[in-house]
Amino acid sequence: MKVRWHGEARAEADAAAAFYNDKQPGLAQRFLDDLEEALHRIQRHPQAYRQVEGEIRKCRVAHFPYGIIYRVQSDVIEIIAVMHLRRSPGYWKQRT
Repeated sequence: MKVRWHGEARAEADAAAAFYNDKQPGLAQRFLDDLEEALHRIQRHPQAYRQVEGEIRKCRVAHFPYGIIYRVQSDVIEIIAVMHLRRSPGYWKQRT
């Protein structure tokens, strides 16, 4: 399946990577690797993850307090947010 990113979701992923880059050498790359692995899991089994609202689902990023908020529309996975799980849980809703 094809993946399409909302512009703000891409910015969130970049901001998280920048934060981890400042925390410890190599941590940003670990975050990006785990984010990529979560995206591959979503592509393999897009319906496997918990629905959070309507058709919107959430897949956790391993080892980090982030989740990928997405929906499946025909043959496209739309990444709506890369959300920190302990901050403002519903902020992404206006993007849908």
